[in-house]
Amino acid sequence: MIDTSAFQGKTAAYFTLGCKLNFSETSTFAKMLQEMGVRTVQKGEPADICLINTCSVTDVADHKCRQAIHRLVRENPGAFVVVTGCYAQLEPLAISKIDGVDLVLGSNEKANLIQFLSDGFVNRDKAPSYKTEKTKDIKSFAPSCSRGNRTRYFLKVQDGCDYFCTYCTIPYARGFSRNPTIASLVEQARQAAAEGGKEIVLTGVNIGDFGKTTGESFLDLVKALDGIEDIRRYRISSLEPDLLSDELIDFCARSRAFMPHFHIPLQSGSDTVLRLMHRHYDRQLFADKIQRIKSVMPEAFIGVDVMVGCRGETAECFEETYSFLDALDVTQLHVFPYSERPGTSALRIPYVVDESTKKQRSKRLLDLSDEKTQAFYARHIGQEVEVLFEKAPRGKAMHGFTRNYIRVELPAGKAREEYDNQLISVRLGDFNHDKTALRVNNEELTFVCY
Repeated sequence: MIDTSAFQGKTAAYFTLGCKLNFSETSTFAKMLQEMGVRTVQKGEPADICLINTCSVTDVADHKCRQAIHRLVRENPGAFVVVTGCYAQLEPLAISKIDGVDLVLGSNEKANLIQFLSDGFVNRDKAPSYKTEKTKDIKSFAPSCSRGNRTRYFLKVQDGCDYFCTYCTIPYARGFSRNPTIASLVEQARQAAAEGGKEIVLTGVNIGDFGKTTGESFLDLVKALDGIEDIRRYRISSLEPDLLSDELIDFCARSRAFMPHFHIPLQSGSDTVLRLMHRHYDRQLFADKIQRIKSVMPEAFIGVDVMVGCRGETAECFEETYSFLDALDVTQLHVFPYSERPGTSALRIPYVVDESTKKQRSKRLLDLSDEKTQAFYARHIGQEVEVLFEKAPRGKAMHGFTRNYIRVELPAGKAREEYDNQLISVRLGDFNHDKTALRVNNEELTFVCY
């Protein structure tokens, strides 16, 4: 039994590093604490509770996690500090030794975070502690469907990964693939709709692997969610190419609410490197998937993850990747420099790329990404489209996204509070000042729905 009286009138600060899945989980924890009487701190206000949800995808992420922990401890003297997430699962002892940290929770314990927090908060005289399970014993699933202070909801449909790519520690941090039932996820989506949500992003670690726990399939889930008419838009976050079936692509092309927007990790355009990474596909399969999407959704936005400078990526291998991506009809590249991760089998690959070369290769791919994104945006100038606008900070330009994920900017002078979370018909104008969005071209905006 949780003693909620101890939390009445308390304040909390939240800090999230890493992926959309982490954001979804943090916002869910915040909502649960709010229901117990805990208020989120205002800027500059000290907190009674600090919750830090960590990432460990690179050594840079680890460093940022440590920095965030030290900063929140320093800015909130006397606060009860809880650290969870991937870095907490992988390095619990080291984190528990940081002055000011009270509780460290691994991936299995995250599902019962509120109970652990309650026990620790009420008995603060206890020494700092950490609670984690080995990877094989991470079996819990913490449901999450929340938007925090954003407009779009993030629905966690899956957790964990069975792939064990040679460069990655995420399976060790998150455990094996697992998921809840379709029925439970449909109910969470219906609740989001009841709260006024119009767009939901499906999140997870390897969401195409949905069904390992329940014997269902990701396509079954997509079809069920598409039937919730009050949700006007769904977006699918990162989906492995070998799990992106033609049936799923075809369904999205004709569906009511699944947007023409895909995010597909490639990692390398060299088959040699893909084999070293132990990826589950080759570049021909990837190219076939892109071609299939474009054949049924010509205006689909396709984002691609690319890892640069991993072990074994010779100059020839990188040039293969660059040429492959240059010829591919994709919209944006998410470029990540390779980072050595302790305990991974990639450390046994002999060819090492130096940091200077990684930066040069990253810049070439980022420049290529800008060219592709701006060309994609330019093709849509002058079109009339539906945009779901999001609340903007006071005095800032308001922005939103089209069905195919073009970022649209509404100048601060035209922004109105009632535009938030509304589908509005606009005519797309030219680029904004830094070419990261298209401006709204018409004076009068038309509401599509309320």
